[in-house]
Amino acid sequence: MSVPDVAGYPRGVKLGVDVGMARVGVALCDPDGVLATPLKTLRRDLKKNSDVRDLARLVREHAAVQVFVGLPRALKGHETGSTQMAREYADLLAGELRGESPEVPVRLIDERLTTVSAHRSLRESGLDGRKHRLVVDQVAAADILQQALDMQKSLQRDVGDAVVHGALPVSTELD
Repeated sequence: MSVPDVAGYPRGVKLGVDVGMARVGVALCDPDGVLATPLKTLRRDLKKNSDVRDLARLVREHAAVQVFVGLPRALKGHETGSTQMAREYADLLAGELRGESPEVPVRLIDERLTTVSAHRSLRESGLDGRKHRLVVDQVAAADILQQALDMQKSLQRDVGDAVVHGALPVSTELD
């Protein structure tokens, strides 16, 4: 169960999610929220949404208290087609969790440049460029989660925008 600690945000394992058209990267942190690490890459299933069910299973399996889904905005801050896709995915996940894990909040967090940063980190680590695709989504998810963890600690409160299933805002400002 998600119980706010003294700082005003939940303590426990949290998941970070990087949503793409073909893959979904997933990362998790330790119960103290110190370090985000890559966990898994899920294959997107745009027709049956089995990846959303798999992600909900990971939430339960790891007893996560919070899920942060990256919200990819354009560099100038406006919304794009990818932003809307991430919002819709977060809404699907919130709906899937509502039945079995209603106390686990899904929050959207700005993730500008995390995939670019993930590719750079993988190149600098010496990983062959062809193998980047296998792990880049997980690394981007870890970047998203680490950003959320750092912001929570710095601001001493919860961060990101809460996702309320069925209350999906529709953006009119797309690239």
